Amino acid sequence: MNRILKIVGAVAVINILARLFGFLREVIIGRQYGTTEFAASIINAYTIPNFLYLVIGGAFTTAFISIYHKTSASLTAYIRRTFTTIVVSISIISLLFIVFTDPILQWYFQAPAGEEYERLKSLYYWMMPSTIMLVLSTWLSGVLNVQGKFHLSSFSVLIYNLSFLIISVGLSFVIGPIGYGVGALLGAACMLFFLVFGVRKAEHMSFKPMLPNTEDQKELWKVALPIMLGGATAQMYILIQRFFTNMLDVSTVSGVNYATKMSQFPQAILMTAVTTVIFPLLSKKEGEGDTSAVKGLYLRGLRLLYILVMPISVYFYFQAEPIVRIVFESGNQWDETSTVLTASLLEIFSMTMFFLAANMYVTRFYYAKGNSMTPVIFSFIAVFGVNIAVIQLMIGQYEADAIAWGTVVSAVVNFILLVAWLQWKYKLKLVDSNLRQFVKMVCLTIGYIAVTWLVTAYIQIDFIWAHAIVTFTVTMLGYALLLVILRFPELQQILVKMKKKVLKK
Repeated sequence: MNRILKIVGAVAVINILARLFGFLREVIIGRQYGTTEFAASIINAYTIPNFLYLVIGGAFTTAFISIYHKTSASLTAYIRRTFTTIVVSISIISLLFIVFTDPILQWYFQAPAGEEYERLKSLYYWMMPSTIMLVLSTWLSGVLNVQGKFHLSSFSVLIYNLSFLIISVGLSFVIGPIGYGVGALLGAACMLFFLVFGVRKAEHMSFKPMLPNTEDQKELWKVALPIMLGGATAQMYILIQRFFTNMLDVSTVSGVNYATKMSQFPQAILMTAVTTVIFPLLSKKEGEGDTSAVKGLYLRGLRLLYILVMPISVYFYFQAEPIVRIVFESGNQWDETSTVLTASLLEIFSMTMFFLAANMYVTRFYYAKGNSMTPVIFSFIAVFGVNIAVIQLMIGQYEADAIAWGTVVSAVVNFILLVAWLQWKYKLKLVDSNLRQFVKMVCLTIGYIAVTWLVTAYIQIDFIWAHAIVTFTVTMLGYALLLVILRFPELQQILVKMKKKVLKK
């Protein structure tokens, strides 16, 4: 556990910086263009390329890692064949999406002909080719992760977000919103070049193409396709949000996007840090048939994820409006209406943080068991059944808030289904001999909610930065005190380690 915490901590620091630059890009878009049609064009244009990158790149990489420790073939040949499969597949898919640009944009975004549509189309043309480089980069990161080089793969995301940010923002002052399309393409190129350079000394690595018609590639597709379908289902949250927001006022597109990104920012940092380290270890232990170790990883990882995500989620719920004001309100195009819209949505989206992160984490245990279809079925039920049903029932009265509530309810349902089936089918029990730890989690949650509510009710400072700093500091101190009182082992291990370092000095 100490080793896991040490690696998670290092990866988390890199991911914080990487996600910070990515989030900063969204903030600058908000400050430059507010919730206007210019911001909506940038957000909409990046939706499909980003969807393909996350779904296809994530599926191939997860499948690659799952098979890596099990394949009986030469690892060099396996890597060469996988490289060929990925390059050919994503190139064909990207080309199809470029060829059918007009019907895709006109149907999905309901964009009528005119200046706004031409701007959307131009941005889409710049961003779409970046998908090829991003998918390949994701796989190269997987090659590094499976060999224990977590820091290098995490650093590549930092390179991408930093270069995307600098290029996009710089060009936007010269050529306007189109600068974000150019930045997306060049940022992906920077990430790919960095990873190509980084994997040159990795074991068994080779970029020589090799015909993929072998057993390991059949197995790769067999594992990847269900994951791809599951990933597509999970990412459909964003696509469904875009579809419904384009039916409402133009400001809703940006408002939902900003609120989603703010809630996902801390969640993604913490979830990625935990999952990046746990999954390769999980794959290895599963390959070795070490059932006890797998159960231990499941419980410790999920508990660690909850301890990290829950306090941020609760704080965001109670302090949504101050957070939005700090992040966006100094922008020229941002007004009070934008603040009210985004803060209301952030309040609701904050409740999804743990459940969305946990769903991705728990799903990895299905993949390690070779079961890719069950998570797909559950995601399909949650996203296309529960999510859309909630939105349809509420959108007439609550408009944008209905979209946020759809995500919350469906994420909770998905989590319950995943955990229940994992416990029944594979005996990975969330609550069993660890009932005492579970009760402590409940006490921690109730205690922290009470602390945050009291802080919100009694601490009101006019200067918004001082308000945020004071309230966050007080709530985190309260949270740390609760962890000490309840004697959580994760905190005890960190304190023991810090004590040893002090004694050594």
